[in-house]
Amino acid sequence: MNLRSKVDGQPAYVLHTYPFRETSLIVEVFSRDFGRMALLARGARRPRSAIRGLLMAFQPIEIGWAGKGEVLTLMKAEWLGGQPLLVGDALFCGYYLNELLMHLLPREDAHEHLFVRYAEMLARLAVDPSGKVREPDLRSFEKALLQELGYGLTLSHDSAGEAIIPTAYYTYRMEQGPVRVEHAEAAAQVVRGTTLLDLEAEDFSDSRSRLEAKQLMRTLMAYYLAGKELETRKIFKELQEL
Repeated sequence: MNLRSKVDGQPAYVLHTYPFRETSLIVEVFSRDFGRMALLARGARRPRSAIRGLLMAFQPIEIGWAGKGEVLTLMKAEWLGGQPLLVGDALFCGYYLNELLMHLLPREDAHEHLFVRYAEMLARLAVDPSGKVREPDLRSFEKALLQELGYGLTLSHDSAGEAIIPTAYYTYRMEQGPVRVEHAEAAAQVVRGTTLLDLEAEDFSDSRSRLEAKQLMRTLMAYYLAGKELETRKIFKELQEL
């Protein structure tokens, strides 16, 4: 149980909000020094609420809260500015990142390095006014997220401790790492040694490495999400079908 009575001047981003009673909101935030927090924003849904327009996703804010228990009371929120609005695919990507943080980050577990990476990722997403997304940026953030959660990927050597061979084929076993296979058809999902090494170096200049790294990270995320389907992926699939 949270026993802190008051925190002020805390940099944060809104991950998600949902209504509480008639006029209030529960706000899930990612704060720099306290990690993911659930805060009660009293009266935030009222038309004249001073903080109503500040509780937007992907915008840097400075907040303060008070109280005890699992859900604390949001006392203030100030917009820090400097972050353009996300559009197009970048907007979908932003919501994807927020869903990952919502489902994978435990509450009140500080991840200052990940907070910085998240802010940098949002800045990259906002660079292109058309909303295009660079997949290497996504892979880099996904990798950093797993590292912060203690699920760091083994990419430079296989489960037997042998150095990854670029021309060899591997399947990635959860909690073990890469396992070498003799033939590409020997497992359901196979990646080249080159792909593992490129992912380690975050070098995605090779198109096949980009594709295999995307498939591998999708499998890993599904595993750590315990099969929970993300809303952003579901919506993206529906749009593709249309």
